[in-house]
Amino acid sequence: MTEASFDSPESLCHVRPVLPAEQFVAFQPPPPGPSVSFTLRLGQALHRYGTPAHRLEEQMRLVSQRLGLEARFFSTPTSIFASFGPPEALQTCLIRVEPGEMDLGRLASLDALADEVIRGALSPEEGAERVEAVLAEPPRYGNGLHLLCWALAASGGARLFGGGPREMGVAALISLLIGGLDLWTRRQASTVWVLEPVAAILSSALAVAAASLVGPLSVQVVTLAGLIVLLPGLSLTVALNELATRNLISGTSRLTGAALVFLELGFGVALGTRLTEWLPVPPKLGPLPALPAWTEPLSIVLMMFGVSVLFRARPRDWGWIALAGMLAYQGSRLGSQLLGPQLGAFLGALVVGMGTNLLSRVRNRPAVITVVPAIMLLVPGSIGFRSMESLLARDVLAGVDTAFSMLMVAVALVAGLLFANALLPPRKVL
Repeated sequence: MTEASFDSPESLCHVRPVLPAEQFVAFQPPPPGPSVSFTLRLGQALHRYGTPAHRLEEQMRLVSQRLGLEARFFSTPTSIFASFGPPEALQTCLIRVEPGEMDLGRLASLDALADEVIRGALSPEEGAERVEAVLAEPPRYGNGLHLLCWALAASGGARLFGGGPREMGVAALISLLIGGLDLWTRRQASTVWVLEPVAAILSSALAVAAASLVGPLSVQVVTLAGLIVLLPGLSLTVALNELATRNLISGTSRLTGAALVFLELGFGVALGTRLTEWLPVPPKLGPLPALPAWTEPLSIVLMMFGVSVLFRARPRDWGWIALAGMLAYQGSRLGSQLLGPQLGAFLGALVVGMGTNLLSRVRNRPAVITVVPAIMLLVPGSIGFRSMESLLARDVLAGVDTAFSMLMVAVALVAGLLFANALLPPRKVL
């Protein structure tokens, strides 16, 4: 379609095309470049290190608002959509991201960096450069300490699951091997996706072999504790938290991912058990020996240390993380006595949530640094694993009942954290 102008003789030969309305957007002045660049790089970095959708979107909104940008954000586990400008002249970009690993140290650095830019201590250009510097930092801990913490987490988990010294030792050895497998699979993109089923095969096969060759022990406790770092209980809890905060697409995607990991682990355990059929039948297991009471808090401290290193928390936060873990565990035990085993996690999450929010206010640090490792003691990953075991054994009733218990524990955790944020709001978004 064309439009002619007849104001002058020259206009008889001039024909000007009429552009569709949406094409005029390209001629609008772009928003300030440095501010947009910093906001996008910050959001991408926060997403890379495990920030949930509702916290990521709120942090990006707050930063853009303080920088004078009109912006809207939408996050999923694999992408970030960001739009700048008024609705009639939006400039939208899509950032494709992979679900990252939790890195509490870098999250703390990014939070402090965002504060400096908001206060004006750093310009957006300097802030974007500092984000790149944080991303380029070498790993905080070496592979040796990383492997040791896999073993510590499994050993502490075996004690909390009711195992004895034999279960703790075998679980630590299995988890050590799985940690080495994790480091090896990271070197090739084609092998990283088979870690969970291969680790489950290894854990179940070695647990049965140890019960046959070493002596009587609880195969289920050893298998579960050996896989404790890979159990997606935290992902399940984060997914339900996102659903509760109405981030439906991100929550549904993350929930599907957690269910897939459960299925992969269940398949691996079933296959590993089949591979050990030619081994001698394990001797009948009697009652597990009762360990002294002091071993329980020691196991929690060791497990919290292992989780802190695996989540790359800074050494200055280790003590606070251990304290938060003790609060979570004791609150959950008290809640189980008052509300029952399925809803006891509510009180544990409420106590640790309010405690970490208060600590965040006092230290001016993100609450996520202490609350995420502490919640690891309460997440229902072990219950979901048992549900997959029952379903694979064709015990449908037990599997469905256990799966329902898992969801109830996860919902109780989410409710406890939401109540804690309502009663004592944290000072920071993260």
